[in-house]
Amino acid sequence: MSPVARVLSSSLGQGTPLGAALLSTKDDRVALGLRLTLGVVMFPHGAQHALGWFGGYGFAGTYGWMTDTLGIPGLLAALAIVTELVAPVFLILGLGGRVAAAGLGVVLAVAATTHFSNGFFMNWTGGQTGEGFEYHLLGVAIAAALVVRGSGALSLDRRLWTPVNGPGTEPTG
Repeated sequence: MSPVARVLSSSLGQGTPLGAALLSTKDDRVALGLRLTLGVVMFPHGAQHALGWFGGYGFAGTYGWMTDTLGIPGLLAALAIVTELVAPVFLILGLGGRVAAAGLGVVLAVAATTHFSNGFFMNWTGGQTGEGFEYHLLGVAIAAALVVRGSGALSLDRRLWTPVNGPGTEPTG
């Protein structure tokens, strides 16, 4: 057994293999749609924050805004910026989907708190002082569904889990 297979087959203490907890997923087309949607929507946002693409401020500008304006501790700000860039790529690939979705869910939940003062709705008409938190709630809900369901159909998680444990080891039901 390869070292990767050994780690994935190791127990979490309750008899559940680590691989089953993180990688096992059904041939679920709904999860596929959810993970692609969250990944495709969040990647440009992360690229704005980390790389300065699409009119963003890049890592240094975003880090300064998060730490100076929002008061987020430096390590957590850096972790959030990296998560916003890397997790969407992992979601699109379906690799470590539960972990990637959990990371984005936390980032979006924290971001929502910074928008509470602007109200619920997005600033579609420009009449508010900033954006509301409805977008964040949708992202958190999608992330939560992916944490529960896994990466679903056409995912690397599904492809990696089956060869380690053999055909017929996919979750049923």
